[in-house]
Amino acid sequence: MKILVTGARGLLGTDLVPLLQADGHEVLATDIDELDITETDQVVAFISREKPEVVINCAAYTQVDKAEEEQDKALAVNWLGVQNLALACSFQEIKICHLSTDYVFNGEKDAPYTPFDFPQPINVYGWSKWLGEECLIRISTRYFLVRTSWLYGRGGLNFVDTILNKAKNHPEIKVVTDQRGSPTWSVNLARFLSYLVRSEKYGLYHVTDKTKGGVSWFELAQEVVRLAGLATKIIPVTSEEFPRPARRPKNSVLDLSWTEIAFNYPFPDWREALQTYLKTKGILK
Repeated sequence: MKILVTGARGLLGTDLVPLLQADGHEVLATDIDELDITETDQVVAFISREKPEVVINCAAYTQVDKAEEEQDKALAVNWLGVQNLALACSFQEIKICHLSTDYVFNGEKDAPYTPFDFPQPINVYGWSKWLGEECLIRISTRYFLVRTSWLYGRGGLNFVDTILNKAKNHPEIKVVTDQRGSPTWSVNLARFLSYLVRSEKYGLYHVTDKTKGGVSWFELAQEVVRLAGLATKIIPVTSEEFPRPARRPKNSVLDLSWTEIAFNYPFPDWREALQTYLKTKGILK
């Protein structure tokens, strides 16, 4: 298939593009220099000219704290950009796959969030992503909406690499212990997306590495340090002790049950994924 990937040089796109190519697809890899998704005319013209069979939107404003000050920028990319892509794909009857986030939820639920739970974001980033979801659902008929969480990989800044870098230079690191979610290796997400877009099973899906109820940032940091063989001590703190400009949901674990039923897909264990990632970095053998 001919597949357009936006945000191709980002954290997910860095792994997705070569994987799609290895699967035999013709990939149009674009980032903001080649295609600014916030420019309506540019998006419509590009998709009309190139006529991809699938569009995978990896472009996003992802700076959660900065979004509190840069609301217009976050909304332009995460809301208007999605609307532009959805419209252009609708005109041409093209499949569209869009990535969203666990941060569309408020974190008050005691159990993992299913695709049928109603979003209630508690920060600007979450609101901008939810508005993008609503645009996609209202405009498109041939859409895949994929929510994921706590993404890490070689293509950009992420929590795992931050912990590794800090652990090499500090004897102790403070990490919040009262926020739970599911870490996701970008390679595993990319593999699922390549599988997904070949189907006709349109709709909303949750996709993360498997955690059986989620882990905290503290537990994730502990596992990173343990696997890397570092002596750094991870100190648990509460969200109140570690204030940030944007509020985070206390629980943003995504339930994978519906996705597993729909695709009979074996989601990898988060510890195994983390170990494999560290091997690719040369930290483990």
